[in-house]
Amino acid sequence: MPTNLTAGPVRVRVPATSANLGPGFDALGLALGLYDDVAAEVASGGVRVTVTGQGAGELPDDDRHLVVRSMRAAFDVLGVHPDGLAVECVNRIPQARGLGSSSAAIVAGVLLARALVVDGEQRLDDAGALRLAAEIEGHPDNVAPCLLGGFTVAWSEPGGSRAVSLPVADAVRPIVFVPAERGLTATARAALPETVPHGDAAFSAGRAALLVHALTGAPALLLPATADRLHQGYRAAGMPGTSALVSALRAAGVAAVVSGAGPTVLALSEPPVGFPVGTDWEIWQLPIDVSGARVVRGRLGHAERDPVAAGRKS
Repeated sequence: MPTNLTAGPVRVRVPATSANLGPGFDALGLALGLYDDVAAEVASGGVRVTVTGQGAGELPDDDRHLVVRSMRAAFDVLGVHPDGLAVECVNRIPQARGLGSSSAAIVAGVLLARALVVDGEQRLDDAGALRLAAEIEGHPDNVAPCLLGGFTVAWSEPGGSRAVSLPVADAVRPIVFVPAERGLTATARAALPETVPHGDAAFSAGRAALLVHALTGAPALLLPATADRLHQGYRAAGMPGTSALVSALRAAGVAAVVSGAGPTVLALSEPPVGFPVGTDWEIWQLPIDVSGARVVRGRLGHAERDPVAAGRKS
């Protein structure tokens, strides 16, 4: 093994995320207490990927896997090119539902590669890891909370993406409504127009600013703060069930939004008792993750290999 690579495996736990949060398109995100666990080590004989849980039997088991592609991108930045890799993924974040499964894979790959290089953290610090993950993903709104935890505000500059993490008020209780159907971010983005009316842009800018205040210190304002005119209305035709649930929840006084590109719905407070959700949705109450991605040495243990989402309330 090259001397600039570490011996033995490393593992990372990465949280699910919900991006946009209504008006904060491509900027605001929230880390949620639902996790993928991924382990990797340098190996001989090419790339081997095993997947348990969400995506098992569907995701690639070779260099095409997003974790591996993200590891390769980080290794390129670090100037290291291991011959082979052994990667083990225990996935609990649903695929293609708007809960940041791709961002979790990207962040996992970047951090695992960094941890496998002897001086990786000195050569690729957290700010650099965020820039690289956002470059791979194409926007920073999901990778930022996945890396940093909590409620994040992300933005892009000529030098790359940056983000800050802010504490969330204790009264905020996220609930996700997850459908069986899947959605694609690319399809959802294709539904957006090239331009929007100036009034709609001004409306969403004001609500996004209010949302920062509401989430961090004034939860009573979450309903008006999560109103959006930038993206959800344009995407509604492609996700009629999602749009209908968001509208019904908001009419009942619940601060509900499309989670990321959908089709999952995120509510930032509990629906009224007896609210008719229907049978098409799994309902999970998730804590806010405040730590972000966490890397440790060693293989996945018995608890990390359990594909069931421990602690999830439904």
